[in-house]
Amino acid sequence: MNKKFRALILLTVLTLLTGAMGVSAQDDNKVTFMSTQFNIVEEAEKFRTILADSGLDVEYIPADEQPVFDTLTGEAGQEAGTIDVIGGLHGMFPTLVNADVLFDLSPLLDQIETEVDLADAFVELGKMGTTDYQYYVPWLQATYIMAANVEALPYLPEGADLNALTWDQLAEWAAAIKEATGEAKLGFPVAGLWHRVLEGYLWPSFTGGMVTRFNSPEAVEMLTFVRDELWPSVHPQSITYEFMQEPLLSGEVWIALDHTARLIEAFNEQPEQFVGFPAPAGPAGRGFMPVVVGLAVPANAPNPEGAVALVQYLLTPETQGAILQNLGFFPVVAGVDTSDLPEGVAIEQAAVAAQASAADALPALLPVGLGERGGELNEIFKSAANRVLLDGEDIQTVLDAEAANIQALLNDTGAPCWPPDPASEGACQLVTD
Repeated sequence: MNKKFRALILLTVLTLLTGAMGVSAQDDNKVTFMSTQFNIVEEAEKFRTILADSGLDVEYIPADEQPVFDTLTGEAGQEAGTIDVIGGLHGMFPTLVNADVLFDLSPLLDQIETEVDLADAFVELGKMGTTDYQYYVPWLQATYIMAANVEALPYLPEGADLNALTWDQLAEWAAAIKEATGEAKLGFPVAGLWHRVLEGYLWPSFTGGMVTRFNSPEAVEMLTFVRDELWPSVHPQSITYEFMQEPLLSGEVWIALDHTARLIEAFNEQPEQFVGFPAPAGPAGRGFMPVVVGLAVPANAPNPEGAVALVQYLLTPETQGAILQNLGFFPVVAGVDTSDLPEGVAIEQAAVAAQASAADALPALLPVGLGERGGELNEIFKSAANRVLLDGEDIQTVLDAEAANIQALLNDTGAPCWPPDPASEGACQLVTD
């Protein structure tokens, strides 16, 4: 049965299911869900408890990415396969898209969006560079956000909105704190996930991309700004910081950017002392790095009715809230009740939601297609920033040299461009102005 015909079945299913969230398939009709998430035994058991509330007979199969690839591609020629729904990180899907084994979920997405408000930026990612084909619908996210001690708030620039801060305003804010206290109170995890701050936040916010405009004039302007306007207000011990929650709790730092998992202890231990908010925006948008998890339906799913019902259930605010409460992944839908969450988690959830739903949100995904050589890209970004900020080297010279290293890596691996860079045919190519 071809995908076009099975898509007609999906449309029919959507019509018959009345559009209500959580509608279950027939009681004796098993739904098989294979996912790369929650594949640790304790996590899997918690997730199965959440699935039990769906009213569906769900068989949950935790798996690594390779078994997902092998199963779907191995069954591609069969009229009916064995998997109804798959879940995985965004980076898993290019291989499945190339294998042409996924339903177009546009009709299902339209139905879901009559009931819940999905983050537009993540919906766009699920199109995988197309305009009219929805390969996956967003399911969950993790990310990096800002945190600040409430003692820093009086020094905010006049008119600044924490939920709509710019990089210029962050620099002005940090400078005002330094002038008033005599100490640099802005911190970054330079010994930790510094490369993610560079790849997902600074470069995209100023250039609109991650790698294609790595050594562009906009990148030069960005590093000039960081060196001259931002870095003087960064705490000198930032070069030793791995987790920003520790210097926040000690009071050494008042403002920080880091992964939610590396800020959570500050919010949990002293929720009254810290606020969370989105990363700043630059001239090209509010660059941020989501770890996006999506849901897809194989083209030959044996139970499309059950697949529809399960995806709908997983995207209800109630289910998204249960996953946040029990498994620590953040929702992609609005309307999640955070009243029963631990205070620290609720603070992070509000910041994550504001960041993802910002009008100028510019998601910058984890590198795709580099395989085991992904760490090399991270080292290139860190080298570029550290050579400029710590060693005082010329910005354009450094960027040109490191750009050549990036292009060699992309050519060697054949990795196509990934968001926020535009899709490419073959290996991603840096832009030369």
